Amino acid sequence: MHPFFYTFATTFGGFTLFILTKMKQRLYLFFKTYLLLLLLMVVQKPLFMAYHHDLYTDVSWMDWLRVIWHGLVIDRSLAAYFTVIPGFLLVLSAWSSAKWLHRVWRGYHVLISMLIGLILIVDMALYSYWGFRLDTTPLFYFFSSPKDALASVENWMVIVFPLLFVAVALSCYLLQYYFLCSERQLAKLRLPYQRLRVSGVLLLLTGLLFIPIRGGVTVSTMNTGKAYFSANNRLNHAAVNPAFSLMESLAKQNNFAEQYRFMKDEEANNLFLQLADTTQVEPLALVDTIAASDSLRRLFRMERPDIYIVIMESFSSHLMKSLGGEADVAVCLDRLADEGVLFTHFFANSFRTDRGLVSILSGYPAQPTTSLMKYPRKTQSLPSIARSLQEVGYATQYYYGGDADFTNMRSYLVSGGYETIISDQDFPIGDRLSKWGVHDHLLFRRVINDLQQAIPSDQSGRGKAAEQQPKLTVIQTSSSHEPFEVPYERLNNPRLNAFAYSDSCIGHFIDELRKLPLWKKSVVLLFTDQLGCYPELIDNFSVNRYQIPLLMVGGAVKEPRRIAVYGSQQDIAATLLAQLGLDHSAFRFSKDLLHPAAPHFAFFTMPDGFGMVTPDNALIFDCQSDRVVVDEGSLPGRNLSLGKAYLQILYDDIAQR
Repeated sequence: MHPFFYTFATTFGGFTLFILTKMKQRLYLFFKTYLLLLLLMVVQKPLFMAYHHDLYTDVSWMDWLRVIWHGLVIDRSLAAYFTVIPGFLLVLSAWSSAKWLHRVWRGYHVLISMLIGLILIVDMALYSYWGFRLDTTPLFYFFSSPKDALASVENWMVIVFPLLFVAVALSCYLLQYYFLCSERQLAKLRLPYQRLRVSGVLLLLTGLLFIPIRGGVTVSTMNTGKAYFSANNRLNHAAVNPAFSLMESLAKQNNFAEQYRFMKDEEANNLFLQLADTTQVEPLALVDTIAASDSLRRLFRMERPDIYIVIMESFSSHLMKSLGGEADVAVCLDRLADEGVLFTHFFANSFRTDRGLVSILSGYPAQPTTSLMKYPRKTQSLPSIARSLQEVGYATQYYYGGDADFTNMRSYLVSGGYETIISDQDFPIGDRLSKWGVHDHLLFRRVINDLQQAIPSDQSGRGKAAEQQPKLTVIQTSSSHEPFEVPYERLNNPRLNAFAYSDSCIGHFIDELRKLPLWKKSVVLLFTDQLGCYPELIDNFSVNRYQIPLLMVGGAVKEPRRIAVYGSQQDIAATLLAQLGLDHSAFRFSKDLLHPAAPHFAFFTMPDGFGMVTPDNALIFDCQSDRVVVDEGSLPGRNLSLGKAYLQILYDDIAQR
């Protein structure tokens, strides 16, 4: 045998023999730790699918196996993350046999067990409501207002889920204790003679964990999209590890300039120019002379009407007969649709209230993976409907029956120019009976009472609305939200009954406003804060889910109309300001829905995805799996590059604020 090969063989053999004899127990413990943590990651998938069995009734047992197999790539990564610290502790064990090291070892596994249990239970509970795996959204909600964050939780969950958490965490730890943490296991870790070699091998193995952590040695790094394998998104969601989803979301919170880089900057800017509203606001006198058939004509009778914006919690087009939905739910809205201006192709911009509010009140599109309300420094630089109206003499006020500090809302509203903010603390304790604060009928009653008190009276004692300062009043409802507990009983389905209740409150508010002399100078805009909660099992990646009503009524509205242009919530700002003859150029992402020269499209986002809808193409793109989920219409694929450019420019804009 050649001397080189002989030397290599004897050295390698000796090294292998050394590994097997001198550090066998540490190697066993290292690999047992990784494999046991991997097992704990894997079993979460069938548990998740079993809990949400109603969502997986139409899948085969092979689909269950595919979920486990395709999710394994993320599970391997997370198990490797969790094994890094045990790897270093095993290195330390080669140099010390102190009892504190054993306590740290056990304490770490207690912590891992609690994390696994907490993340698993919270994720399973929230998926029923949100339809996406765990990210930083609940953390933001909880730390801004724990009471409101838990308001969606049903009473039985308060008892059952803590017990489930204890059961899962205890089971995880008992399993780890038996195989990894018992005195019998740790007593085998005697101090070795050749500590440097033992330490070197263990450090090498710990370093090699970087490969599964990264997801391999290819160019692409680990991300949740690697688990996606099916056209059925619910199967993809089941394959995603919730702990990794949360960790990935935390890592993406601030690097806006690096996210959603679909194309070169120049190409994105050129495509965005096709989507930007560059029209100029026409003088109101000129608009009045335009032919009735032109969509640019004014909707309002006067230049400075009082504006009431009613933001309806979770409503959708599916609840209105006039928009092709249920016939016996939003009966008041259907009645108002016959006397007002109804937009028939209008879309929610987001899937959560805090993101929808920024879209509505600042004309700024929502983001797929974060909420801009988290960043007061950035939201204070956004344009605002309230500030634009203040500049021409409007008083501004905001009514909300819940906690105005939830999700940094108060900071956003104050910097947005709202002079008066009425929230739950401004109501008697006896009125705060809802989990979300004040029920809708009490909220609207407060608005009407304040309006009545603000009306000056003439000598005859009759109300007089003349020559008052114009007002912008925003009213945000909350009762049509989980857990759908309302003081109203008309429909058997609790969810539909809650929507019917809020609808009745809105109808009563309009009827009471109609009795006031203010009615003649009033414009009431009614629309939703976010995508609807009905139908209950509708997919987040469904175009129909995002269709919502936009309705304008009031004594200052000229006449009933149906308008079929495509738009979404961020377009309300430019459309309203244009109707008042005010410049809207500061609202970069908002467009005038009634200007024929403006681009007409709807844009919306869901967790790590976006949708763009025009008359010739309805498209939804899943950024996690990097694939088109929905592509319908006469020009398939037309909106893909446009939507990507729009999202890329949006994140560029956020990074610069």
